[in-house]
Amino acid sequence: MGERLGPPLSDPVFEDLTIIGIGLIGSSLARAIRKQNVARRIVIADSAPEALARAEALGLGDAYAADLPAAVVDADCVILCAPVGANAAIGRAIAPALKRGAIVSDVGSVKSAVIAELAPILPAHAHLVPAHPVAGTEQSGPDAGFATLFVNRWSILTPPDGADAGAVAKVRALWEAIGANVEVMGAAHHDLVLAITSHVPHLIAYNIVGTAADLEDVTQSEVMKFSAGGFRDFTRIAASDPTMWRDVFLHNKEAVLEMLGRFSEDLTALQRMIRRGDGDGLFELFARTRAIRLGIVAQGQETAAPDFGRRGPDSGSPAG
Repeated sequence: MGERLGPPLSDPVFEDLTIIGIGLIGSSLARAIRKQNVARRIVIADSAPEALARAEALGLGDAYAADLPAAVVDADCVILCAPVGANAAIGRAIAPALKRGAIVSDVGSVKSAVIAELAPILPAHAHLVPAHPVAGTEQSGPDAGFATLFVNRWSILTPPDGADAGAVAKVRALWEAIGANVEVMGAAHHDLVLAITSHVPHLIAYNIVGTAADLEDVTQSEVMKFSAGGFRDFTRIAASDPTMWRDVFLHNKEAVLEMLGRFSEDLTALQRMIRRGDGDGLFELFARTRAIRLGIVAQGQETAAPDFGRRGPDSGSPAG
């Protein structure tokens, strides 16, 4: 898509910023924040020694720490970039060390659970401003990140009731500085929207790839050899980080189950059309769904290029 970041900020949004978890999103944030001068000093924290060592080798931060309280003691902003299932443990570890006025944010694709788990843990003098950048690739680890991942993607902020307006404004400024479009909405509504736009599609992808792998009459070598564009795209989604997606489904189960129920009903209706030879019904459905794709392209969230808009390694695709 040729996305490019704008000029760096003349004055940083934060003096000290800590990123906890240095996978795809965390490493992309570190790169983008550095490039755009969003923070004067970046501290990288991760419980995995190999990830932390790799982040240091890549020069993603100014300081590196395996000890979480030490990593956040001077932080004006702490961004949790670990799987959502780890948030509660991380919150308990860092809470006593947070300085007055510190902002705690995250990047998880589930928001109600984040607020429910972190709000009671964090001290009253800290500000919780959850966020979800709707961007990503199927890759993971410190090497997978790149600074333009968030350009022209949406970052959704879901501040809890009574959130500090200044803290929300600073988190918005961070995301806008690294190229994202920002939307603010309630956590429950976010979880419902993402259940249908991200979580259920991932679940379907995992399921259909698993079904193909289990077929007795089709060998796995044939599945890989003759993969058409549709199945190939499913495998890209199904290659996403298993820990992250396990936690997503466990923490957004109500919204996912509601959307799965709707999907099951629509799938039954589609089966009925095929069984009855309802060509008009099938054409109407396919025309309506095609319009959704054209709308996504029109909004700049994908390209109309051949091969389903695939791009090179320097560009990211929307993901959960």
